[in-house]
Amino acid sequence: MKKIIVLGAGYAGVEAALSLHKKLSREDAVISIIDKNEYHTLLTELHEFAGNRVEEGSVKIDLRDIFKFTKVNIIKDEIQDIDFENQLLKSPENQYDYDYLVIGCGSEPAYFGIEGMKENAFSLWSLEDAKNIKGHIINMFQKASKETDETRRKAYLTFVVGGGGFTGIELIGELIHFANVLSKEYGISRKEVSLVIVEAADKILTVLHQSLIDKSMKYLEKNKVQILTNSPIIQVTKDRLKTKADKIIDTHTVIWTGGVKVNSFIEKLELPQAERGRGRIEVNQHTQSTKYSNVFLVGDNSFFIGANQRPLPLMVEPAIQTGDTAAHNIVNLMRNKPLIQCKPKLHGTMVSIGRKYAVADNMGMRTSGFAAMLIKHVVNIHYQFGVGGFEQVIHYLKHQFVYDRKDDSMIKRNLTAQSYTIFLVFMRIYLGYKWLMQGAQKINEGWLSNVVIYAQRVAANLPEGITNPSPAANSATEAAQKGMNLIGEHTPEWYIWFTQSLVVPNAIWFQRMIVLIEVGLGIAFITGTFTFVAALISIGMNLNFALSTGLYDLWYLVTSVACLAGAGRAFGIDHYLMPWLMRQWRYFIRNRRVKIRI
Repeated sequence: MKKIIVLGAGYAGVEAALSLHKKLSREDAVISIIDKNEYHTLLTELHEFAGNRVEEGSVKIDLRDIFKFTKVNIIKDEIQDIDFENQLLKSPENQYDYDYLVIGCGSEPAYFGIEGMKENAFSLWSLEDAKNIKGHIINMFQKASKETDETRRKAYLTFVVGGGGFTGIELIGELIHFANVLSKEYGISRKEVSLVIVEAADKILTVLHQSLIDKSMKYLEKNKVQILTNSPIIQVTKDRLKTKADKIIDTHTVIWTGGVKVNSFIEKLELPQAERGRGRIEVNQHTQSTKYSNVFLVGDNSFFIGANQRPLPLMVEPAIQTGDTAAHNIVNLMRNKPLIQCKPKLHGTMVSIGRKYAVADNMGMRTSGFAAMLIKHVVNIHYQFGVGGFEQVIHYLKHQFVYDRKDDSMIKRNLTAQSYTIFLVFMRIYLGYKWLMQGAQKINEGWLSNVVIYAQRVAANLPEGITNPSPAANSATEAAQKGMNLIGEHTPEWYIWFTQSLVVPNAIWFQRMIVLIEVGLGIAFITGTFTFVAALISIGMNLNFALSTGLYDLWYLVTSVACLAGAGRAFGIDHYLMPWLMRQWRYFIRNRRVKIRI
């Protein structure tokens, strides 16, 4: 039995472990993932927690949720050494042997020897970092609210972000909103708060197109963010920052986002490091170590040269793709098949500047504002669905759009107001009763066996110049007057054609379908089963009535809309059914087969 260990539960490690399970789910192999935490941190979303956009739970996913219904063993431990010759991972208390190893331990901040930066600045590279930043900012506002000395008060309210890359700009965007909230909360004028970006290069977001840089600059300046370019930081103390141009900023808050390097643990390993890789390990085109054929390095630990002869950037997309390649090649080694080359496809970059603005460059399509924000949310949802299924997507949407924030607009507060679905139960059951009675009435009227519906134009729909129908039409109307005319005074021409050409010639089939739907809706609403779907169908039925016979009972429509709000989750089967179905889907996605699990 082969033992495969994935070291590190970052983006690359999680992808490698999931891919290994997918390819080896029915084979005799042991797959383990080792990390010092019990959760996967969404590093690209940390700025949202640091800036109080979301709660802590939004930027981490429990590893047990990710690897539910897989054969991946989760081990919480901190590995301190690797014996590659004897194929052993060593922690202070345990040893783990392996046949194949995937290393994806990530990166850490690089301080470039800047005096006092590591000792006096905050970093944003872990959940704990984000938590510390958030707490410190609140503390600064608390101190400023009690400070009478203007100089010290100004220093408390000056927040500096070192580095104008993606992380720095995203963080300063969150601080714009956070500062607005805290200013009101502590009775401080927003004009007293200074937000500063300090960048060594001549512009921010250097990898983006100039048009997107300009839009980002305009948005930041509009929100009173001071941008200092060509300003390398040379010194940071507890209460000030100094740049190479001798500019001094009095501040108690410096957040460093100006660079990363490979994890210190990786630097200690006896593996060949790339000359230009800041400690990253040399790998071949298969993401395989150049020294040990059973060791693969992925994500930020891998110095992989792409087709453009440039190393892959330290971003999520390359990390996921190298993780998948490593998993594929381990399986190929086990099966004595040729290894595949990693061929990364980078689709673009997105930068959110707070929760109301973003810029994006995806496959040459440059967008900003709402369109860019939408793209970013879609990408986040796609990733989180892949690792956590529907449950995680719902979790993400709640944090992003329902989470109560103090600077929410009045419209948003009303749209996302929390309510007790138990009060919808009475409405839901009565709606079900009404639909059930409709179906029962049609059964009694013979809808299942006799033709009842017909499509006869009424006077208002006669061709121009004709005021009365023909004698033949009158005879047809008299013969069918006990039935249901599908054409009303305001029925559009296309619907008249549809009913006369398709519905009436197949009257019995359509009648039975309508009865089945109405009875089904009654049962669904009364029992609270698939209530959301039932409400959508109910709305569709009422819109159909509006097009044909006319909508004479608006109550059905408005009540159906109300039942969209989770009416089946209280005293309904949906309370148990929806989570169960999500679990079945997760199992199917992970294993590509059906197995009923309670």
